[in-house]
Amino acid sequence: MASGVTGAGTAHPDAGLVREYLGSLAHQRQLAPVSISNYARSLARLLELLGPARLDSLDSAQVRRSIARLHSKGLSARALANMLSAWRGLYHWLVRQKGFASNPCQGVRAAKSPRTLPKALSVEAAQRLMEAAPEGAIELLRDHAMFELMYSSGLRRAELLSLDWGDGRLDLDEGLVTVTGKGSKTRIVPVGGHAVTALGLWLKERGALAGPGELAVFLGRNGGRLGARAIQLRVARWARLQGIGIPMHPHMFRHSFATHLLESSHDLRGVQELLGHANISTTQIYTHLDFQHLAKTYDAAHPRAKRKTAG
Repeated sequence: MASGVTGAGTAHPDAGLVREYLGSLAHQRQLAPVSISNYARSLARLLELLGPARLDSLDSAQVRRSIARLHSKGLSARALANMLSAWRGLYHWLVRQKGFASNPCQGVRAAKSPRTLPKALSVEAAQRLMEAAPEGAIELLRDHAMFELMYSSGLRRAELLSLDWGDGRLDLDEGLVTVTGKGSKTRIVPVGGHAVTALGLWLKERGALAGPGELAVFLGRNGGRLGARAIQLRVARWARLQGIGIPMHPHMFRHSFATHLLESSHDLRGVQELLGHANISTTQIYTHLDFQHLAKTYDAAHPRAKRKTAG
């Protein structure tokens, strides 16, 4: 473990304490080597910042200043949060095992990472994606049915792949699908007409492909339940075929479902229920996308929206 603390840290008077702590992470908590290496780098930075001062001399004000200084040098909020977590863990161990008086990192927080807005397809791109025509019945019928259902009903990938045929959860006559999402929360979601049609065509072929006793709605070539990686590859392939100019992944159908529904209905609570979000705050991120859509409409349509340059 000594090799984990490098540079200025190896000469620090408390480097031995850090090595002992890293050893406890490896042997008692059985962390993976890559995690130990990450901890070691963060703690080496701590010893470097301390200079000749001892670990027990650090106070909360110094921790805050150090974090602020590192942030000003360009370290991301996530990197700082991980670093601060490693420091906090070390001092927690020092208090319990070595009799240190307090943990100077307790209560100190790094700046929050900016929230990344989900990427959604435009309505036109979503429609174009559904019009792709790969070769073979499996690619054409199965993939089309999957994509239509995800876009129509806002299903997560895991919810889609867990669907079984014949248990009543997928009711094409009523146009409804029942899924169990995060937190074991069950919801019933409408299935749109295009998805019902695509699913009907796929299910006519499904029986001939299914392995003995296989109940999964969506099958792989071996007749078993389709895997998560396979659907990711299928989405990427369809996007390439149709010239979709952004990297595609299955969850973008869910983002597109929520964004397009909110743009049309402005019913945040309704979208929350359809997505199965426990908290409205999770759904509110789509209001930012909706505002961006409205802002573009305003800029394009309002005669006084854009500043005119002086002639």
